[in-house]
Amino acid sequence: MHNSFVQEWGIDPGKEGTINSATVKYTDFLLATASGKVEGVKGLGKLATPFERTKVAAYTLGAMTPCMRLYSFLGKELQAILGPEGNGHPYKNWIDNYSSESFQASALQTEDLLDKLSVSLTGEELDIIEKLYHQAMKLEIEFFLAQPIAQTTLAPLTEGHNPEEDRLVIFSDFDLTCTVVDSSAILAEIAIVTAPKSDVVQPETQIVRMSSADLRNTWGLLSGQYTEEYEQCIESIMPSAKVEFNYEALCKALEQLSDFEKRANSRVIDSEVLKGLNLEDVKRAGERLILQDGCTGFFKKIVKNENLNTNVHVLSYCWCGDLIISAFSSGMLLPCENHE
Repeated sequence: MHNSFVQEWGIDPGKEGTINSATVKYTDFLLATASGKVEGVKGLGKLATPFERTKVAAYTLGAMTPCMRLYSFLGKELQAILGPEGNGHPYKNWIDNYSSESFQASALQTEDLLDKLSVSLTGEELDIIEKLYHQAMKLEIEFFLAQPIAQTTLAPLTEGHNPEEDRLVIFSDFDLTCTVVDSSAILAEIAIVTAPKSDVVQPETQIVRMSSADLRNTWGLLSGQYTEEYEQCIESIMPSAKVEFNYEALCKALEQLSDFEKRANSRVIDSEVLKGLNLEDVKRAGERLILQDGCTGFFKKIVKNENLNTNVHVLSYCWCGDLIISAFSSGMLLPCENHE
C-alpha cells in the first residue's frame, strides 16, 4: 500500500530526505526490542533457548500490538466520518486499508498471539510487556502529534480517565455557544414588554421604571455601543500576523476582554433598563430558550455517564443566573446550582 502511494504521488524514495524524529524513535524502539535489548532485561546470548526466544517474541509483540490496534481503531473511526461520499479524499486508500476487515483481523490476530505467548511468562515478565505496550503507545501518539495539522483538532479528554482518582472540569460559555440568541437581548425584551406605557401613571408603591418606548431606545443605544466597542476590542488584541502560542499574551488578551465586558455591564446597570424585572417571567423565558443543535445531547451524555467524574460549569456575563438554570433544568440537567 505504501509503495503504491510512493508511485501515485511521484515520490523518489532513493533521494535523501529528513526523517521525522518521532518515526525514528518508534522504529528504533521496535528494532531494539526485537533484538532483545529491553531495559532491565539481560540480552540474548549466542545460544538462546527456545523459551528465551519465545519471551523476546512476546516482548516484540507487546511493542507492536499498540500500533496495530491504534491504526485499526483510527481506520474505523475515520471511515465512519468519511462516509460513502468520500471518494475524492486524498487519504481514502489509507483509510480503506486500515478500516478493512482484513486489517481488523490482523490486529486481533496479533493480540491473540501476544496472549498465547504470554501464558508461560512470570509476573515480572508480564510487567515488562505492559511497560513496552505503554511505551509503544506513547511513541505512536508522539508520531501523530508530530504531523502538521491545518484544521481544528479535538482531543479525547476522557481517554485514560479514572473516575475514582480523576475529575474532569468542563467549562462552557452560555450566550451564542449554548444558545441560539444572546440571553441579554431576551432579558431586555422582557423588560420592554412588561414596562408601562409612557401615558400610564405608575403607582407609588411600585418600583419606578422607564416606559417601554424609552427602554427600547436605551437598549438600542447600548447594543450599538457594545457591538462597536467589541469589534474594536477584538481588533486590538488579535495579532496582525500568525504567531506562536504565548500563554502570557493570551492571559493579557483575556484580561482586556474581561475589562471590556465589565465596562459594558456597568453601563447596562447604570441605565436601569432591567430594573424591576419579574423573576418568574425570567424563569419562563429560560425554559423556552432555544439551545444550539447538539447542546442538550452533549451535556446529557456527560452528566449521565457513570464512568465519568465530571463537574460542568456554565459561564456567562448574563444578568441573571436563574435564566441559565431554567434553560438547563427543563428536563435536562437537574440539579443546577447558581454560583453568581
